[in-house]
Amino acid sequence: MQRLETQQILSALQALPEWSYEDGALNRSYHFPSFTHAMAFLAGAATVIEKMNHHPDWSNVYNRVEVRLSTHDAGGVTQLDLDLAAHMESLAQRLL
Repeated sequence: MQRLETQQILSALQALPEWSYEDGALNRSYHFPSFTHAMAFLAGAATVIEKMNHHPDWSNVYNRVEVRLSTHDAGGVTQLDLDLAAHMESLAQRLL
């Protein structure tokens, strides 16, 4: 995977308005209605993540999930990160 240029990333993020590009990675904070919703998101996303073989840096505290995406081998954001962000966003919208 080839690292994307900043302008390519910012352009792609127009379709993912809750995501930001900071410090060389895509970032998103989710605040779900409950702990159960947050866990459902994590479990559902895990299936996609494993199929893509692209594992995010993420953390969970109660109903919040923080996500940071970058492709370590490429040294920044790639199309793989944008694809995973779109999958995660789709799943999250069903739970928010």
